[in-house]
This record gives sequence, C-alpha cells and structure tokens, in this order.
Amino acid sequence: MPTLIRLIIILLFLAGLVYGGMIALVTYVQPTPKETTIRIPQRDLLGGGEPTLPGQAPTPTDPAPTP
Repeated sequence: MPTLIRLIIILLFLAGLVYGGMIALVTYVQPTPKETTIRIPQRDLLGGGEPTLPGQAPTPTDPAPTP
C-alpha cells in the first residue's frame, strides 16, 4: 500500500509540473504573427470545371487525341 501512495504522489507531482509549465508558456511566451502566402495554381483559378471531391481523380478538360 505505501508504494501505491508513493506512486500516486509522484504522478500528481509530475502532473503539477506539466500544468505549471503550460501556465508558464501561456503567461510568458508571446506568438509573433507573420504574413503567410498561399499560391493557387492558375489552372484552378481559370479552369471553370467542376471541383473534384477528395479521393477522386480530376477529370481532364482537354483529353489527349487518340491516334
């Protein structure tokens, strides 16, 4: 029984350290905002086709000629 209580006390102590570390991060660390640029391919902007659903292959708008 004493080893169980000792284990519980050690786990509570470690949880307190983690909680204290999280509070310290929230209090003292300030995020620095920065500008983000996302490039969109021109074919997506000017394609005019139907958007594809996730997991489906895009339908070709200009199929290759068959010989």
